[in-house]
Amino acid sequence: MKRYLIALSLALTSSLALAQASPVGLWKTIDDKTGKERTLVRISERGGALFGVIEKRLDPTAVADARCDKCTDDRKDKPIQGLEIIRDAKKDGDVWEGGTILNPEEGKIYKLRLKLEDGGKALEVRGYIAMFFRNQKWQRVE
Repeated sequence: MKRYLIALSLALTSSLALAQASPVGLWKTIDDKTGKERTLVRISERGGALFGVIEKRLDPTAVADARCDKCTDDRKDKPIQGLEIIRDAKKDGDVWEGGTILNPEEGKIYKLRLKLEDGGKALEVRGYIAMFFRNQKWQRVE
């Protein structure tokens, strides 16, 4: 019985460690300019790629039913809450890239790079066009 409990404990610990080795989960976005919490983004995996959806807006001044009126693709005029902002990021070593991230306030789409930090508790999110980039550090919620 004791061996069974030890094995179960090790299995659960290993599962949690592996879960933290991926950006899959719920993240709190922090504005890199103001330092304020903005949204909760749920990152999930489909077909070997990562996708992220705005699950909840945290900014109390945000319009509740705001839409992506500046978007130019299939997300045009869709509600910001529930909007897929990360698409098609694929694992390459210790980063996920090759996908895109949308800034729904500007309607701009950027190339994307994701990198876990702090043992999986933080996520460096880089949106870039050519040599110009912007980084944010998101915090893991779950």
